[in-house]
Amino acid sequence: MSIHAIASGKGGVGKTMLAITLAHALARRRRRVLLVDGDLGLANLDIQLGLAPARDLSDVLAGRIALPAAIIAHAAGFDLLPGRSGSGALAGLAPGRLEMLLEDLRALAGGYDEVLIDCGAGLAAATRRLAAWADGLLVVTNGEPTSLTDAYAVLKLHAGDGGAWPAGVIVNQVIGRREATRTHATLARACRGFLQRTPRLAGIVRADPHVADAIRHQTPLLTRHPTCLAAQDIDAVAEQMLTTAIPA
Repeated sequence: MSIHAIASGKGGVGKTMLAITLAHALARRRRRVLLVDGDLGLANLDIQLGLAPARDLSDVLAGRIALPAAIIAHAAGFDLLPGRSGSGALAGLAPGRLEMLLEDLRALAGGYDEVLIDCGAGLAAATRRLAAWADGLLVVTNGEPTSLTDAYAVLKLHAGDGGAWPAGVIVNQVIGRREATRTHATLARACRGFLQRTPRLAGIVRADPHVADAIRHQTPLLTRHPTCLAAQDIDAVAEQMLTTAIPA
């Protein structure tokens, strides 16, 4: 069993759709997958999947249900643990309550091969704790200077928080491999110079209009456009995840 946090320094880099597609790709490889909405203030995995869950993490935190009762089985073959968008109870979760939730989540994770946590964008304390708690971190960025700067901030704080290393970087929404490798090289150079650590390149995902179409139709990319460029690239990320050892 492995737990990966998927994070980004800023919104708009395609992190949530990537997390969904990655969960789907792993499930197609007969892995038991749990996808967790770890954006404790602006949860939206259920929206992108076209779901209206009757129960979610806010019900768990209120003591109305146990954690397993909030899980939804998706038709794509993975399970989903939804959050609730705009929930003050989730966004302002006390550190002690978060630790209790993580203990319950660790126990629940034992029933899965892969657990993916779609963290909220940015540097909130809960997001940092989720990233440090997970077995591995994947940071999603694109080639924009602001995205790179914010991705570096995520990696810097992750290193300071004692999170697993090397963290992986997924360069999303790029024209091709040359742009992606240049983007990763820029980020890696900053990390080596200031952190004395180098993040690995965990994947490259090309810009693809089919992604926006899948989001509009609230359908997983691998269901709606299984052979498009972005689907192929995220499928390759899933394959690499299964062959890359998580740091001890």
